[in-house]
Amino acid sequence: MSRELARRAAERTLSKDEKSRYSRHLLLPEVGGEGQRKLRSARVLIIGAGGLGSPVALYLAAAGVGTLGLADFDRVEASNLQRQIIHGHADVGRPKVDSARERIEGLDPGVTVTVHPVNVTGENALDLIEQYDVVVDGSDNFATRYLVNDCCVLLNKPNVHGSVFRFEGQASVFYAPHGPCYRCLFPEPPPPGHMPNCAEGGVLGVLPGQIGLIQATETIKLILGVGRTLVGRLLMFDALGMGFEELKIGKWRDCPACGASPTITEPIDYQVFCGGDAAAEALAPDEHLSVTALKELRDQGVDHVLVDVRSPGEADICRIAGSRLIPQRKLAEAVGDWPRDRLLVVHCRSGVRSAESVVALKEMGFTRARSLDGGILAWLAAYDDEQPAY
Repeated sequence: MSRELARRAAERTLSKDEKSRYSRHLLLPEVGGEGQRKLRSARVLIIGAGGLGSPVALYLAAAGVGTLGLADFDRVEASNLQRQIIHGHADVGRPKVDSARERIEGLDPGVTVTVHPVNVTGENALDLIEQYDVVVDGSDNFATRYLVNDCCVLLNKPNVHGSVFRFEGQASVFYAPHGPCYRCLFPEPPPPGHMPNCAEGGVLGVLPGQIGLIQATETIKLILGVGRTLVGRLLMFDALGMGFEELKIGKWRDCPACGASPTITEPIDYQVFCGGDAAAEALAPDEHLSVTALKELRDQGVDHVLVDVRSPGEADICRIAGSRLIPQRKLAEAVGDWPRDRLLVVHCRSGVRSAESVVALKEMGFTRARSLDGGILAWLAAYDDEQPAY
């Protein structure tokens, strides 16, 4: 770790209460008093106070990490509680960083919790990450993962990565001075819509806990300077098969972030790099439809087909009455013999897949396909609050 952390640890002493609290650490020769002072002096930034951030924050606080930064701009929802164990039922509606801070302080009042209730962007990421010794990436989107990676490379900070989807998870440590970075493993993000997020594809509730604990373990090892970390290795976990596999990662000589001649010298436009809302932006203004306009169209009895391109599992949670469920991957086959001038209003959860579907329908010759802005979430918020959102 950095000389600055070593300096802070050398100046640190452990109180009587701290020696009692962390006595099981003090008994470990690999930790001892010196290691515990390092932990108490360390500053760790956790990006995302959700499924991965919850176990990371709790276990790092319990281990005695002195300063935890929490970066998250979201609020607690009931659907979070299935896996985001740092929050409780009474926290629904509260900012996640406030809920998490309260829980951490209840676990160990000696931990300093610094909250950053912001969306981590290219404008603030460097200033934010520079304040910490280690960054734990618990984000759930590719734009943030590439942003965090690039900033950690520029600042020579270790990036403790974790991700989960359905029944599978993975973890690694990207630390450019000592091994590959995230871009060495994934030079390019997948095409927009190719990888659904957890809100669309689901995730086993305990899985973020398992991956988050690996991230917390790697963070502690980095601070202590002990053991073999996941630098240069990707650890993959299959919960259904209850097995781990390991993939060795080599440093990519031509990596634009950490290669021999890097071209990324500052944060880039990650929404553009990762595709962002390319499909939505590709549509003409009249190819978008608001929920208000859909309501008027339905009230006036205008002939149309409301196409739901979500998965059957999503439709089981909530559904717009009268919609026709055609999962996105089956859309081309299902509408093959439909009249090309038929008015089709396409909706998904939030508007991303519906925009992609309308682009595909236009290529098939449909002239009156429309994407419902905001998806079913916008419809429920405006006209049907009795159904659950997700």
